[in-house]
Amino acid sequence: MRRSRTPAELVQAEPGPAHTIDFDGQPVPALPGQTIAAALWADGVLAWRTTRVGGRPRGAFCGIGACFDCLATVDGRPNQRTCLLPAEPGTTVTTQEGHGRADLDV
Repeated sequence: MRRSRTPAELVQAEPGPAHTIDFDGQPVPALPGQTIAAALWADGVLAWRTTRVGGRPRGAFCGIGACFDCLATVDGRPNQRTCLLPAEPGTTVTTQEGHGRADLDV
């Protein structure tokens, strides 16, 4: 039998108190040092971007900043890699549609 443990339990980490970030108008809990992508995943959010062609949902893929699937609009700035950005208290994240820049629409 296998016991399910979190990564924090495995390394006996004791993170500071949780705070929240805002995702599409909803609070999402985040731990100190956690990335935005990790906080969204932990809250059950799997997609926070749609592709330019076809509008397909995307979320984190590589988790290390090598791909661009985890792009979102963070604090009003489009095309931010959420797997690299810390989930700071009060951060506002919105689902990014397409390229995230209305001024670039053709």
